[in-house]
Amino acid sequence: MPIVFHVPPTDLTASNTLGLSCKARHVVELTSRDQLARVSQRARESGQTLVLGAGSNVVLPEHLSGLVVRVALRGITLVEASPDAWVIDVAGGENWHDFVRMTVANGWNGLENMALIPGTVGAAPVQNIGAYGIELDTRIESVTAWHIPEGKIVEFNRADCGFHYRDSLFKRAGLGQWIILSVRFILPRPWQPVLAYPDLLRHPILSAIPVAEVKASQIFDAVCEIRRTKLPDPAVLGNAGSFFKNPVVSTEKFKALKTLFPGLVAYQQPGQTYKLAAGWMIEQAGWKGRRVGRVGVHTHQALVLVNYGQATAGELLALARSVQQSVLQQFGVTLEIEPVVVAGQGLEAEHCLHIK
Repeated sequence: MPIVFHVPPTDLTASNTLGLSCKARHVVELTSRDQLARVSQRARESGQTLVLGAGSNVVLPEHLSGLVVRVALRGITLVEASPDAWVIDVAGGENWHDFVRMTVANGWNGLENMALIPGTVGAAPVQNIGAYGIELDTRIESVTAWHIPEGKIVEFNRADCGFHYRDSLFKRAGLGQWIILSVRFILPRPWQPVLAYPDLLRHPILSAIPVAEVKASQIFDAVCEIRRTKLPDPAVLGNAGSFFKNPVVSTEKFKALKTLFPGLVAYQQPGQTYKLAAGWMIEQAGWKGRRVGRVGVHTHQALVLVNYGQATAGELLALARSVQQSVLQQFGVTLEIEPVVVAGQGLEAEHCLHIK
């Protein structure tokens, strides 16, 4: 299949959920594996490569001079339906939420807690997404990826992927290294609902039903309702969901902070650590609902930075740095940015990843 390049420049403002102004010189739509060798060749010629899914977890600069590969691979296949598990192969360009909705409709339960997360299936393992008590790495059997520099397909089992909290081998490798072609999910049977997350425990429908009677579709609906209440619609107000990771600290650090701040929100983790609620700290630092020019901190969820219109990455990152400095000064905790920040013309910051 011939590879199709867009005539430059391509406006990517509508191709990232933050709605940041961005124009790219060379953009290609990847619709078939037959195009992969040509993509690698073009990547070597351009010297810079960015793989872009739905643009839901990325901060784009105003100008990108390298190659942008937009993944549009499609296909969902039920590989196995044994008494122990459902095994499903999904192409990297499939919409994540649409896929989750389909699994619930088909009775392939186990992903319902991650409903309404924006993005593509291929981007999900890069970030190791998670929500409401479920982490993606617990549902992945393997990942098939194309290594752009070497021009070859590599199969990764779960352990090979190097998953950590909102992190993976693919993310640590940097931009322009991997294209996720497909993900194989394994959803254990018999299905057990995961309801430990406080928002789910408090939900009026789920809290009124015995656990043994809860259906995956009810969890799916509850998660969608909660997320729509807490998070702005990117089509209405540009955002990338949670902009900062919830920091993980030692027991000693947690106890010291709890003494100073009795209202501190935290969740105990394996290995004698605690995950702190970054949103709570940002709110305590006085940032919730504050606007700075064309960007700001969302009025209902302090973890979310928003674009009020026509903002640039430079403006958003300046706000992020101010929030980080306030939290560090008040709590002695460093917040890490969750989205991938891409360096480009006019944007050179300590948080940026240079595409190569």
